[in-house]
Amino acid sequence: MAGDGKRFQTWRGSQKERKELARRLKSDDPGLDVVHPDAAGIDIGNASHYVAVSPQRDAEPVREFGCFTADLHRMARWLQQCGVKTVAMQSTGVYWIPVYDILEEYDLEVYLVNAKHTKNLPGRKTDVQESQWLLKLHTYGLLRNSFRPPEEIRTLRTYWRHRAEQVQGAAECVQRMQKVLTQMNVQLANVISDLSGTTGQAIVRAIVAGERDPHRLAQLRNYRVQASEEEVARSLQGNWRKEMLFALRQELELYDFYRQRVAECDRQLETELKQWPARDTAPVLEDKEGKGGTGNPRKPRRKPTGNLPQFNLAGELERITGVDLTRIDGVDLMTAQTVVTEAGLDMSCWKTEAHFVSWLGLCPRNEISGGKVLKRATRHVVNRIATALRMAATTLLRSQTYLGAQYRRLRTRLGAPKAITAMANRLARLIYRMLKHGNQYVDKGLQYYEEKYRAQQIRLLRKKALQLGYDLTEVAPATS
Repeated sequence: MAGDGKRFQTWRGSQKERKELARRLKSDDPGLDVVHPDAAGIDIGNASHYVAVSPQRDAEPVREFGCFTADLHRMARWLQQCGVKTVAMQSTGVYWIPVYDILEEYDLEVYLVNAKHTKNLPGRKTDVQESQWLLKLHTYGLLRNSFRPPEEIRTLRTYWRHRAEQVQGAAECVQRMQKVLTQMNVQLANVISDLSGTTGQAIVRAIVAGERDPHRLAQLRNYRVQASEEEVARSLQGNWRKEMLFALRQELELYDFYRQRVAECDRQLETELKQWPARDTAPVLEDKEGKGGTGNPRKPRRKPTGNLPQFNLAGELERITGVDLTRIDGVDLMTAQTVVTEAGLDMSCWKTEAHFVSWLGLCPRNEISGGKVLKRATRHVVNRIATALRMAATTLLRSQTYLGAQYRRLRTRLGAPKAITAMANRLARLIYRMLKHGNQYVDKGLQYYEEKYRAQQIRLLRKKALQLGYDLTEVAPATS
């Protein structure tokens, strides 16, 4: 191998011959242990897929198959004829999903790998070479399988993600309605906080119905609006342009359409959740250290409004998980539902909570060179659970709980961005423990955290004083 490499560096041939020699060098046995002897590699594409198997298994080891369902079944049968038991393919767009499903029907173990893990070496310029490279890496066990939840979780996840898209569409309609009103100099957004609320929708629907009197429109104001009726009336004096009223009417109709679709998604979610078996509800564990009060009672449930599902989502989640994730301060129903739909209920897919946090991209990635840590930044991971937990962490700023005190301490020391990531890490670990071990979360309280932090600082000061040859003496507080 070394001689061939030296000859390749000094040999002067055509570009085609040099590429052929480089490809032959890379095709030699690298001396690794074969982990998956019955392997295949698939290069996923839009119109066709290239499949590579070992040359000892078929006279034509690389074949191209179309994207139609019949072609995918033919691909799976050919792999079975070749004695293939495990297949590696990249997660390219959404084109891999039907291939994955059909290969699972034929009892083939599918490795869905990250494309970043297969593009570390140059020279793979064609789809054929890409499929062969995947085959080689997978044969020697150099690829890591990505997490994919079970079928029932994937069904629930599809409903939840589609619902989020409908909610986003409705929010964009509200923004466009506000833009139209501003163009007519109707400054309603300056006196009410939310155009999609009770007052905003009542006024907008009255305007679309033909009402132009600002005082009559102001009478639709809800009693909870802080602005007075006179202020609302002054904000409703504008230029009623017909083209803008036309656009406002269409946006309102589109908003109603999206809300109807959200309600349909809620009904599908409720039906799907009711089919899941119940899990034994875990008892609330008391504070064994005897500090921090009585723990946190169940949070008062707010009436489902806005974007919350219009059914008893809290009861269904507690029934199927056996725990109440909303006991964790900062975690609401939307966050808990996102965790269940994206990660599922089986936490055994991750060996420890550290593996779970690493999968979310909420832990530092130490880049070490020469025994020195060069970078500690977290990996750039697009994960819906991590995003939801970061948003949950931001709500702890004014929380008078253990987690709230911890977040404020981290925010003072590290700054807001790092503190948010650190608290999202903390929330992820708590959720992992609850779902895996079935224990309810108990908040020890703000006072317990402050006492614990004070005792920790005293220990550190005593240690530092001993290192300097001094001793600390506790002084009684002065009485006035």
